[in-house]
Amino acid sequence: MPTLKLDAIDRRILAALQRDARLTNVELAEEVGLSPSPCLRRVRILEKAGVIGGYHAALDRGGVGLDLTVFVGVKVERHHDDSAAAFTEAVRALPEVVSCHLVSGESDFLLQVVLPNLAAYERFLLGTLLKLPGVSDIRSNFAIQTVKAQASLPLDHLPGEDA
Repeated sequence: MPTLKLDAIDRRILAALQRDARLTNVELAEEVGLSPSPCLRRVRILEKAGVIGGYHAALDRGGVGLDLTVFVGVKVERHHDDSAAAFTEAVRALPEVVSCHLVSGESDFLLQVVLPNLAAYERFLLGTLLKLPGVSDIRSNFAIQTVKAQASLPLDHLPGEDA
């Protein structure tokens, strides 16, 4: 739960911005039932608190030539914590890795990697991933079809009209 106490209006602001982050403040205020000044004030508070982390354009991967999505399970050597730290630092610098999660189970980390094609993944795997610090095993799973991606975060657990 966020440390900032969010109310029903904050929830409506967040839902509206997830649907369309390009709304003007006037449009947003109208949609959530506020006048523009208090609406802008609330948005600024949400930004400052880190609840709103930024505004992004959702690009179509195929439209920009990134037709291959690979989920890569990575095991790192556990001889010392420095291996995991060096690995995470190196992964943050790789633009092909669009998400990285520390996970439980067979792998230590789960990466989501986007590339133009299989040949590009082969080059990335052999030239980059296998050379990352502390890597002891890699398992690749190729996405055949994307059923759902970049969805809005669910906000039903926050206080609101139906809470």
